Amino acid sequence: MGSHYWKRVIDNQLLEVLETSGAVLIEGPKWCGKARTGGEYAKSVLYMQNPDKTKSYLQTAAIKPSLLLEGEKPRLLDEWQVAPELWDAVRFSVDKTGEKGQFILTGSAVPRDNITQHTGTGRIVRLTMRTMSLYESRESNGSISLESLFNGDDEITGISELTIERLALAISRGGWPSAINESEKVALRSAYDYVDAIINVDISEVDGIEKSPLRVRTLMRSIARNVTTTAKIATLRKDLEGSDSEMSDKTITLYMNALKRIFVLEDLLAWSPSLRSKSAIRTSPKRHFMDPSIAIGVLRATPTILLNDFETFGLLFESMCVRDLRVYSGAIDGDVYHYQDSSGLEADVIIQLRDGRWAAVEVKMGSTEIEKAAKNLLKLKDNINTEKMQAPTFLMILTATEFAYKREDGVLVVPIGCLKD
Repeated sequence: MGSHYWKRVIDNQLLEVLETSGAVLIEGPKWCGKARTGGEYAKSVLYMQNPDKTKSYLQTAAIKPSLLLEGEKPRLLDEWQVAPELWDAVRFSVDKTGEKGQFILTGSAVPRDNITQHTGTGRIVRLTMRTMSLYESRESNGSISLESLFNGDDEITGISELTIERLALAISRGGWPSAINESEKVALRSAYDYVDAIINVDISEVDGIEKSPLRVRTLMRSIARNVTTTAKIATLRKDLEGSDSEMSDKTITLYMNALKRIFVLEDLLAWSPSLRSKSAIRTSPKRHFMDPSIAIGVLRATPTILLNDFETFGLLFESMCVRDLRVYSGAIDGDVYHYQDSSGLEADVIIQLRDGRWAAVEVKMGSTEIEKAAKNLLKLKDNINTEKMQAPTFLMILTATEFAYKREDGVLVVPIGCLKD
């Protein structure tokens, strides 16, 4: 299709699902490349948001949605949620023919009636597509594979070519495919425009409830200031006190749910292992945007500002690492969490595969923090009750440094510029 296609980590998952299921739904934020990826493997396409045909498509969907499914298979239905009737039509077609790989649906918003939560089980498989990881944007050299680490290949070596300046740009620009090869000025403009579209249009359209742009922007600024923390609703509300956009807990929750439905927010849930100690596990999620550039856009920051504010740089570096680990772990049937208990012991990221294997990760920008991070990971390892669950497959410190190596204590030090799925 058209211009050269940059392979995405999700591609292999998509091909596998098309071989085993009747339809697949690719969900994710606008502009992350869903239609481009789906179109790469589709043989016919229906663009529901084509301005010349949307009205006609909506009329057809209301009267006889099966007409919109006609075309060579797999058929791509881009932004299907514009006409929710398509969901049942796809489900019926899959049931009727029993054939695999019939439809690829893409959506950048969860429909108002949340139809995907109620029907389609066993017929339509859901995949989440995020913005491009550093490996997908060809900024990580991919010399160290997450899958290989889980398979026991931990004798690692590698050299990252990513400087601090390039990491600041990668965070600020984000993983939006259209911004990857653009100049810094154009890429930053894209991040700012994306945030403006969220605030002024998208967040109100998703549930039909009009929202104050000023309140949305103020709330998103608060989340940006609290990114990678377990800030609760009450904390965010307190952060808004005294502003022109004070909000109740109920209103904040309403706005945040809308942001999640358009794939702007993606909280990092807490992990609950079996422990030897009696420490209570903290279960509050950590706040994250789907892409770190959203925080940059709402704060109107730049790479230069990050380089002069290493505290903010560090938080957004961690958020970018979480994004990349989500992309890579998804390719090997894994999920990503964080860990924190009442004794103060924590891990920035826990990667858990569906087969029970897991790994603990600390994210640290500089080499001066590696020793402390390693001790923390080893303490967590010792606190796990291995009679009830597996010991960690590996412990890793993910860094902004240059060299990858295995420490004498077994902890792996891996630059983000060396990692892939």
